[in-house]
Amino acid sequence: MKKFIALLFVLFMFSAAHNAQESEAIVVDEVIAQVNEGVVTLSRLKREMKQAIEALVREGKTPEQAKQEVENRKGELIANIINDELFSQKAKELGLDSEIDAQINQRLLQIMKEQNIRSLETLREEMKKVGIDMDELRQVWRKQLCRDYVLQREVDSKLYWGFTTRELKEYYEKNKQKFTRPETVTLSEIFLSFAGKNEAAVREKAKQLVAKIRAGEDFVKLAIENSDRPNVKETKGKLQTYRIDELDEKFAKPIRATKTGDVTDPIILDEGVLILRVDERTAATKESYFDEDEVRRALLSEKAPDERKKYLASLRKESYIKISESYRPLVAPILLEDERRSKN
Repeated sequence: MKKFIALLFVLFMFSAAHNAQESEAIVVDEVIAQVNEGVVTLSRLKREMKQAIEALVREGKTPEQAKQEVENRKGELIANIINDELFSQKAKELGLDSEIDAQINQRLLQIMKEQNIRSLETLREEMKKVGIDMDELRQVWRKQLCRDYVLQREVDSKLYWGFTTRELKEYYEKNKQKFTRPETVTLSEIFLSFAGKNEAAVREKAKQLVAKIRAGEDFVKLAIENSDRPNVKETKGKLQTYRIDELDEKFAKPIRATKTGDVTDPIILDEGVLILRVDERTAATKESYFDEDEVRRALLSEKAPDERKKYLASLRKESYIKISESYRPLVAPILLEDERRSKN
């Protein structure tokens, strides 16, 4: 558990460096910007700058280098906070708050299941031991989800379903090489967690399990008896079918080297050890085929980045944003540059 929570702490701090949201009550504070009915305060900026510095130091930079880099990015940080405030307000306007809250709760419940924690209060205490405040973590996730949900609803979904049949056919004809059948694999797994265990012992156990499976012992039986996935009795270790070209290389490389019916050598992850069995494999072909969903997704991946920028620019244009004169020279050029890019 301590290793897992420590990993969560690193991810939280990295994410918070970009997404921290003010949660403390401030009696007297300087207002950097007003965003409709919301405000961006100096204390909020200082908190994000401090977290950004800590993240850079963990990446290997000296405190002096990190401080200077973050100081140089102060305008960008303020602009990001303004954008986050707009997404939060838009999510509320669209009635997405309940969905976002449900997603946050689901994430916490998933952590509890994976780590065999029976209550939120116990999880809160475990996080507190390594310096994570659950309420702050919720706020970080909320900010990320507000952005994601708004963009998916207001940009991605409309764009995806907005392509006409003619556009899809024309794009397919011009890009047939993109729509060949990829290599796919169907996988099963045994996962051994490091949480609360001796890592060397877990690695050794994984090696022994691989040896037993290759010697002919039943994979499903060993998965049910040994895997730390909470639902292994129902799934029996079964995963799904994946495209090889969409997998992270740390999984793709051992899978490519594994014959159908065999298992990979133990794959070492931050949170534990994974053993994968290749249940089925379908070879790639050079034959092009039209799949409407694939073509829509390809078009979306090309057009969504620019459309998202245009949407954010329009969101700012429709909003009341007043930046303090002390900070305007830092922030205005960044926001104006975004506006110019969205028009191109």
